[in-house]
Amino acid sequence: MLIRIMAVLLLVTVVFAVPVHAYSSWGAVAAEVERILDQAKETFQQGDKAGAKELVNQAYFGPFEKDGMERAIRSNISAKRAAEIEYKFSRIKKMMDTGTPVADVSAAIAELVAMLKEYARQLDGSQSTPWSVFLSSFLIIVREGFEAILIIGAITAYLVRAGYRHLVGKIYQSAGAAIAASLLTAVAIGYVFDISGASQEILEGVTMLIAVVVLFSVSFWLLSKVEAQKWREFIEGKVQSSLTSGSSLALWFAAFLAVYREGAETVLFYQALLSGTGTSAAGVIGLGFILGCVALAVIFVAIRYGSLRIPLKPFFLGTSLLLYYLAFVFAGAGMKELQEGGLVSSTTAPVPLISPLGIYPTWETLAPQALLLLIAAAGLASQLLGLRKRRPTVNRAQA
Repeated sequence: MLIRIMAVLLLVTVVFAVPVHAYSSWGAVAAEVERILDQAKETFQQGDKAGAKELVNQAYFGPFEKDGMERAIRSNISAKRAAEIEYKFSRIKKMMDTGTPVADVSAAIAELVAMLKEYARQLDGSQSTPWSVFLSSFLIIVREGFEAILIIGAITAYLVRAGYRHLVGKIYQSAGAAIAASLLTAVAIGYVFDISGASQEILEGVTMLIAVVVLFSVSFWLLSKVEAQKWREFIEGKVQSSLTSGSSLALWFAAFLAVYREGAETVLFYQALLSGTGTSAAGVIGLGFILGCVALAVIFVAIRYGSLRIPLKPFFLGTSLLLYYLAFVFAGAGMKELQEGGLVSSTTAPVPLISPLGIYPTWETLAPQALLLLIAAAGLASQLLGLRKRRPTVNRAQA
């Protein structure tokens, strides 16, 4: 069912696709970014900080993001390089805001432009063969859908293990609703509301942070059921109402947000791919998309049914850690999106950029992750303390 819905999503994407890459080459895009940044440098030199920052935003949300260069770098070079470029845009605005000397701002702009030109040369030098187009299409859907499949597979497997197979259908419904909502959001952003790049970043950031709350709460709740005694109490019905109402709703939202977060971005990636290759490559792109969906289906089946063979305690522990990991990544990535949207400031921190973990070199992105670590540590300590207190009682009862 999900594959059918995703196939419809691709069809609508093809119909609504617009020429995102409006320049003759990626080198031309980099040159346009350089032109706007040079204006920003001159404006800053004249003492107009606000005007200079607005021009940096124009370079970022215009030719770099709207015309598809950010997505092209992420898809064809690496996600880490794309994140580094995004961070450098934010850093330049921060330097301007704090009154950094013009020479230092100029050096930062020159460094950014040099990186963009190098990546543009790499992108322009790579020929778009049918195989490369197919591979790009395949990797887009697999990469964007992998996290969502992990969450949905873990949740559905959990419900089956818990004896609530009848609720699995609701999770599938939430995923279908999320796909439809993400498609509508992407179309609304691009065609109806003409939402600015900053507003789009804020929308993505808020969605991620909501997902953090849901995923972390579900993760912590699952961890509390690791011990066999607590699990038996749960099965006996002491928290039956919790699952059928509050917790089931939390699981529904976890699945919805996981898919919604990726859906709209997936549509935009395919629009960029179609605009860069032309409608003549739609068949190859469609084949890559369909086979990517098949790969995701295999991953889902492996998680959904393979997990049923895992002993109860390792299964709950593994599922809890998976959801916690995703919450940790979303916390950093969500704050980064808010930074790019201008809603949150950006203060450099002496840490490396590790995009697979959602770790970015700013204190603002690290703060919610540190909070998650503290809450998890406190919760784990509380559970260990409770386990120690219960053991003497159990031992006396056995004696």
